[in-house]
Amino acid sequence: MTPDAVVVGAGVAGLRCAMALADAGMKVLVLEAAPHAGGRASSWTDETTGLQVDTGPHVVSSEHRNFMAMLKRVGTAEQVLWQRRPLITLHDAKGVLRMPSPRLPPPLHGLPLLPRALTRLSLHDAWSHLRIAWRAARLNERTLRDLDVEEAHAYLRDMGVRPAAVEWFWRSAMLALLNVPLEQCSAASMMRVFRLMLGRSGYHFGFPRMALSQLYVPGCCRAVVRSGGQVLFGARVQRLRIHEGRLQGVELEGGHLVDAGRCVLALPPNDVAVLAAESGETALKPLATAARYFRPSPYISTYLWFDRAVTRERFWARTWTPQGLNTDFYDLARIRTSLSGEPSVIAANAIGPMARGDWPDDRIVEHTIGEVKEFAPLARQARVVHARVHRTAMAIPQPRPGTEALRPRNATPVEGLWLAGDWTDTSLPFSMESAARSGALAAEAVLETTGHPQTLSIAAPDTRGFVRLFRAR
Repeated sequence: MTPDAVVVGAGVAGLRCAMALADAGMKVLVLEAAPHAGGRASSWTDETTGLQVDTGPHVVSSEHRNFMAMLKRVGTAEQVLWQRRPLITLHDAKGVLRMPSPRLPPPLHGLPLLPRALTRLSLHDAWSHLRIAWRAARLNERTLRDLDVEEAHAYLRDMGVRPAAVEWFWRSAMLALLNVPLEQCSAASMMRVFRLMLGRSGYHFGFPRMALSQLYVPGCCRAVVRSGGQVLFGARVQRLRIHEGRLQGVELEGGHLVDAGRCVLALPPNDVAVLAAESGETALKPLATAARYFRPSPYISTYLWFDRAVTRERFWARTWTPQGLNTDFYDLARIRTSLSGEPSVIAANAIGPMARGDWPDDRIVEHTIGEVKEFAPLARQARVVHARVHRTAMAIPQPRPGTEALRPRNATPVEGLWLAGDWTDTSLPFSMESAARSGALAAEAVLETTGHPQTLSIAAPDTRGFVRLFRAR
């Protein structure tokens, strides 16, 4: 097979790109180094129970428009269980808070949440957000990036946000959404999230009714094969073949050569850095340097099989504490169709600095059980019949100061070579949604070269309602 295009990497970005190219009639060769597809949004089978569980308990939101468009294309969009109320259930030292879903036009949508928040914060704490809220309302994508040189914690202090609000809201929210502590977070990355919290309403969370990878991997792979393409596993690309500034093909481990004039690297930044550096192409040296700057944010997922139902909640989040481990919890028995009526299967995520990599599995399990019991009293009488701990080196790249400026565009200086991945310039936080949009943008760029351009990507969300009126032009 001589492919029309090669896509290296079979995660969300790679498969979104490959499916779009296949839908346009191209023969696509997808090369994946791992023995399975899905990348950082994959699933694995627990040998003891036979249950397919995810590399991390992933959640989607109603703002994941590119990811949901991909699911609609493969016919699995209905396999997302949406939780329209409450928006989120929070657990902290004072107990449980169920935050209502925001439905009023922004910024009025925050009013129903205020009485709940004021049980944890003073009116003075809440009022201290006025200046930063005004700044967020004024930001656009261009002015947002000017904040990339600033560290989030210092920026909050400079904006006058009171320490109690920083500790209760900002530290917890940004750790859950951006996977880094405030002291290591870009102010631009933080404010991108906050301006959308402020300027959009009606958003809610959703959960896969099946293993995450089953939502998109089979459908995307079928689309590639039906168009005459292939998806190969255990196929690691070790070198790019470039001549006079144009891509000629790729070389696999073992020396096999694949001739191709079009290639999309849908890989994490560290893998792109290696391929760019070892290509010997001078034009790719800046890309190699920039990609090395991105550092991984690790996470640990713990799965607990109980002997009975221990909660009625599908999903809850734990606010940050120095002694805490997990940030978010899911009862798969209240989400997965195949587990309906079964005892609770709790999935928990420890993210970034909370992913205590030096702890052994038994300590992770013990601490997670303790956190579940604090939230769900029924768990105190229940027995854990099985537990598994899954460690992942990178959930997303860390959005450290300077990363927004370094996020590359899909096009590279080499003709016929493009990038895709959540870490590229998508105007979105690092996420599955960013990966899906990047894959669509890369496919658009490839199709442009065929003389048959298409619009595939959905624009990143922006502020609306009254907040939109204040946005800088």
